[in-house]
Amino acid sequence: MALNKKGSRRIVVDGIGYLWRIRRKPSYAQGLCWTPMTYAVEAAGDQPGTTLIVTSGQAHPSNWVGVETEPIRPAHVAAGIREARDQGWNPTRVGSPFQLDRSAGFVTQS
Repeated sequence: MALNKKGSRRIVVDGIGYLWRIRRKPSYAQGLCWTPMTYAVEAAGDQPGTTLIVTSGQAHPSNWVGVETEPIRPAHVAAGIREARDQGWNPTRVGSPFQLDRSAGFVTQS
């Protein structure tokens, strides 16, 4: 599955270009702060590869319950890319999305 280019941001990590994107609207569970925000990353270029799905430890900024959140910064994305590559993510190989959970410490709202 290719990442939608519209709304994607470009980042270069260790000399390799990537595109990353946060879903504009939260999912139902993210809107209620039951689950943390996720973002997707893939290698920039014409060849589709494996998409990286990173589960952050933060609430979606458009949540419906008013929980304050910090924005996902390019430094967070770069750290997630490096961690995923250390765990075996190969962005140029075709396959199922690679899941990276960085949500340790996320407290759900009830």
